[in-house]
Order: sequence, then C-alpha cells, then structure tokens
Amino acid sequence: MTAPFIRSIATGLCAWAALSAPVQAQEVTLKVHFFLPASSFANTLFITPWCDKIAKESNHKLKCQIYPSMQMGGTPPQLYDQAKDGVADVVWTLPGYTAGRFPSVEAFELPFMMQSPEATSKALWDYTQKYSQDDFKDVKPLAFHVHGDGVFHMTSKPIKTAADLKGLKLRAPTRMTNRFIALLGATPVGMPVPQVGDALSKGVIDGAVVPYEVVPSVKIHELVKFHSETDPSEPAFYTSTFIFAMNKAKYESLPADLKKVIDANSGQALSGQIGKAFLQADGEGKKLTTKNTTNVIPAAELANWKKVGQPLADAWVADMNTKGKPGAEMLDTARKLIAQHATTK
Repeated sequence: MTAPFIRSIATGLCAWAALSAPVQAQEVTLKVHFFLPASSFANTLFITPWCDKIAKESNHKLKCQIYPSMQMGGTPPQLYDQAKDGVADVVWTLPGYTAGRFPSVEAFELPFMMQSPEATSKALWDYTQKYSQDDFKDVKPLAFHVHGDGVFHMTSKPIKTAADLKGLKLRAPTRMTNRFIALLGATPVGMPVPQVGDALSKGVIDGAVVPYEVVPSVKIHELVKFHSETDPSEPAFYTSTFIFAMNKAKYESLPADLKKVIDANSGQALSGQIGKAFLQADGEGKKLTTKNTTNVIPAAELANWKKVGQPLADAWVADMNTKGKPGAEMLDTARKLIAQHATTK
C-alpha cells in the first residue's frame, strides 16, 4: 500500500470513530449571585456546599461560578429580577427587599411567628406551594427559608422594654418589621444588610435588628456595645423570608439528567437544611459578641409586644382578602405548618 492510501484509511477511521463516539454532555456553569461577602455564613454553610453537591452528583457537569457581594452589578433589591431576566442563573435574596411585591410570604414575617428556623423554613416551602405560586411564577424557586431569631444590636443602650425604643432610629429588613418597630416607638430605617455597617459607623442609625448570623459579615460586634435578645422560650419577635431561585429558561434548557440533580437539591428538604445552617451560623456569630453586653427581654415584656403587634396580623389578613385571597386561612395554615414541622423528627 502507498503512504497516501494508508493516510486516507487512517483519516477515514478517525472520522468514523469521532462520529461513532457517544456524545458527551456539555458542562453547564451556573452564575450564582448574592449580596453578602464570600466569607459570610450564607455562602460557607449553604451556597458553596450546595454548589459542591450538585457538581458531585452531576459528575461535574454542573458547576457554579459564585459572585458574592453583588459582583455582577446592581443592588440587592434587584436580585430577583436578575434571576427572572437571566442576568444571573441562580440568586439568593429576600422577597422583603422589594416591599409589597410578594405579599403572600409576609405572613411568616409577622411578629412572633418563628421559633425554629429549620421547622419554619420547611413550613414556608409547603406554604408557598399552596399560596405563593403566582407571586414567584417568573423564576424557579429552589428553596424558601428563614433565619434565626432577630436580635437588637445597639450602639448606646440595651433594649429591655418597648419604652427603650422610643426616639431611636433602628434598621429593619422588611415592611412588616419596620411597621412593628414603629408601633413599638422607634423610627424604622429600611436598608439591605450590606448598608448596615456604614450606617452604624456614621450614626445614621442607633441600632439594627438582624440575627447573629449577620454579625461577622457587617462587623456589627465592632460597631455596637449592646445585644438584646428575646426570651428563647418565645417565638422570635421577627424573622425574614429568603428565596433561593433559578432562572426558568436556564433550568428548562438543562438535559433531563441535570434537571434531576437540581430537583433532588431543591424543595422542602433543602429549605429545612438552610434553616438549620442559619441556626448554626447564629451560634458562630454570637461568639464574636462576648466582649459586649448582652441581655434577654423577658417573656412578660414580650406579652405586651404581642398585643402591640396584633393589628399587623389583622391588617395583613384584610389585605389578602382585598386581593381575593383567603387571608385568615393563609395565616392559620402558616401557623399550623410551623407547629407541625416543629414536632416532626
């Protein structure tokens, strides 16, 4: 055989082999965007572990490119729309950052609803499947969750009674918490978490209500002197709802095997896991505050706060009713789901 002939056969065999070889699934990289730094507990205990898990279970066909601290641009209130519009593939954010846009989940942000972040997060997922499909129809929710007990972090004095709040400017995250703080006598100042440190250092606010989990991300322990908790036997005076969401088109574009991996790492179980991680993060964040002064607001005082906060629940029910939704049923269901998951082992 001549050399050209041999080369021709070799070339043909290579071409045949290439055509006959099984097509390898293309790797998919998900752009994951959120507002806290890479060092935050949200990232180290939840977001990065989730990314590692989907990578492992997909044989590394699914990967994450993580963008903390709003590195892809925009502001925290714009994260939901970034997932909706495909600017980011996956986002983690608070519905409450866009006040009034997602009213159904505000039931969980009413005063004294949450006691266990894990149980309440599972309850929140179940609740959204029944009542919040329209609110979040523009994205694919992967999880809904809440954080641990809200704590008062104050620059000049502790909070022992509602009277201590009068005249103070206090940061709060959501519409419901802002209204509750106002009813208790403080002046609420709404802002996303990343702005809290600067506002405290410049004296724009006298304190902030956030869970201990946030403390290291904002260096709150270096900016305040007092931490006022509520009686741990009582439900939290506030919590916030969060959504971990994916762009719908991105999800739909995935092959069936990769969709299966995403589905296996979303839903009620993931929601509960995130709630549990945030409780763990509270313990870690609290360790940083030991040089400051901490007090506990007793249950007897909180009984008065509950009376003050009741009109908020009544108003939320009425608002849902005007929107054609069963407000009383929704609030009752939220409470029953929280209690149910709290007793489920």
